[in-house]
Amino acid sequence: MQKINKLLLEGLRTGDDRAFNELYNSYREPAIRFCNSILKDAEESENIIQEVFIKIWNRKESINPELNFTSYLFTIIKNRVFDHLKELKKNEFLKEKFWEKVLEYKAVDNEIKEERFARIKEAVEGLSEKRREIIKLNYEEGKSYEEIARQLNISKNTVKNQLVKAKQVIRAQLKVASML
Repeated sequence: MQKINKLLLEGLRTGDDRAFNELYNSYREPAIRFCNSILKDAEESENIIQEVFIKIWNRKESINPELNFTSYLFTIIKNRVFDHLKELKKNEFLKEKFWEKVLEYKAVDNEIKEERFARIKEAVEGLSEKRREIIKLNYEEGKSYEEIARQLNISKNTVKNQLVKAKQVIRAQLKVASML
C-alpha cells in the first residue's frame, strides 16, 4: 500500500486528477469514520472530509511522497475537527449572548411601555370630564365619531374637535414628562 500511495502522491503533486480521485476513494470511508467517531454527526463529518481533501488538492505541490500520507491526512482531519468544535462552542456562546440581549431589551422595552402607558393614563385623567369620556368611548370601546355624537347628544364635529384637543394636551404633557 505504501508503494501505491507513493505513486499516487507523486501523481497528485503533478495535478493528476486520477491520482487524486484514487486517493480520495481509498481514504474517504476511513476518514469519515474517524471524523464521525469524534463529532457524532455523519453529515458534518462528510463536509469536513470534503474540506480536507480540497485543502490537500490546493496544497498538492507541498506534499512529500516519502512521508506517511495516512498520518498527514488524519492529522489534518483531527485539526479541522477540533477547529469545528471550537467554532460550535463559540457559536453557542454568541447565541447565548444574543438571547440574553434580546431578553434584556424586552424587559427594558416593557418597562418603557408601562411607564409610557402610566403617563398617558395620568394625562387622560387630567383632561376635562367630557374629553375623558370621548377618549374612553373612542379608544377603549372603539366607537366611531358618529356613535359617540349620538350617545352624548353632540355633533360629530364636536367629537372630532374634542379628540384633537385631547390628543394635543396629552402629547404636550408626555413631551414635558419626557424632558424631566
